[in-house]
Amino acid sequence: MEEIVVESLLSGNREAQIEAAIELSNLSRKQRQKLAEREIISPLLSMLQSQDCLTTEVALSALLSLAFGSERNKVRIVKSGAVPMLLEILQSETKMVVLELAMAFLLILSSCNKNKVKMASTRLIQLLVGLIGLDRLTVQAKVDGIATLQNLSTLHQIVPLVIASGAPYALLQVINCCEKSSELADKAVALLENITSHSPESVSSIGGAIRVLVEAIEEGSAQCKEHAVGILLGVCNNDRETNRGMILREGVMPGLLQVSVDGTRRAKEMARELLLLLRDCSGYVIKNKQSKIEIVEQIMREIDQEGERIPGTMLKLVEEMISKLST
Repeated sequence: MEEIVVESLLSGNREAQIEAAIELSNLSRKQRQKLAEREIISPLLSMLQSQDCLTTEVALSALLSLAFGSERNKVRIVKSGAVPMLLEILQSETKMVVLELAMAFLLILSSCNKNKVKMASTRLIQLLVGLIGLDRLTVQAKVDGIATLQNLSTLHQIVPLVIASGAPYALLQVINCCEKSSELADKAVALLENITSHSPESVSSIGGAIRVLVEAIEEGSAQCKEHAVGILLGVCNNDRETNRGMILREGVMPGLLQVSVDGTRRAKEMARELLLLLRDCSGYVIKNKQSKIEIVEQIMREIDQEGERIPGTMLKLVEEMISKLST
């Protein structure tokens, strides 16, 4: 069977190639890796250029099966010119299953460190940033697109390209429009935090960004809240004088206090650090004779001066937060 697959792919006969590509996807991983040594990648890539959706679909599936779990094959596929072909598919294809396969394929290829610079040197980043905001794209395709950008962004030299392509704005739009507790929101906020660590102003300079992040803190999953707090902390650390009041005016306190009590470990630490940044830290040195209720009242007064009122139900959260800060 393996010999028939190789011969059919190399034959040039399109019907035989389609059957062979389908059979390749059904082979065991060990068999697929063995066949990858026999120059079958080139004919599979040539099938991607077909105008026939079925041919493109089965070729993508076969290439995905070759790339999965093999760093060597991921490198071979990229070196053979797969990325420009995938860009063409993303720009011209209308069949959603093909678009999803292409996005998934890019995600797998981008997980290989040796591929990242080569992939980023194409139009890939700009195209992905444009695609993740399109309504016609499925949620899974958007998740894979954002995850691909995240993979590429692990190389610091690529982050400026991601920012220049308009990723901060596109990601904020995604977060604003999707369910805050969804995987899509988690992926978008995680990438946005990575971007913020390199360029806080690329996020803070966007109108409405703080409001979207405050909503993520209030409504998101535990991971989403963690990343959103991290972004606001980075923004505030970068320019406290400018951004402190802006963050407070968007009503961050209730959600931030909640995270400081029951968020992830990292989220709790960042939330408490941000809480101190949002008011005058020097006024909160806890002295032996100062009661916790006095500290709470002091914080409440500071919040009120900013025009922010915490409901009575939040008092217990404030007390818990102060208790944690004092230990």
